[in-house]
Amino acid sequence: MVDKKSKDAVWTRNEIESPCVQVCVIHPETRLCVGCARSIDEIGGWSRMTPEARRDVMEDLPNRVAAPKTRRGGRAARVK
Repeated sequence: MVDKKSKDAVWTRNEIESPCVQVCVIHPETRLCVGCARSIDEIGGWSRMTPEARRDVMEDLPNRVAAPKTRRGGRAARVK
């Protein structure tokens, strides 16, 4: 029997982890994932990116707005 600790060590890599939070929805206007703020090209190519390219994406993520904070509906929509 293989213990869990040694089994996990086999799959451990020294790479930048994906910022995915498993909320995979591409916003129709920004074309960015609502969960992680990456573009569809960045998501699809993540496993093939160099560590430097991944680091660049990770550094830029806090500057991105995946989904504009606008309200839909409610009183403000009815008044207009």
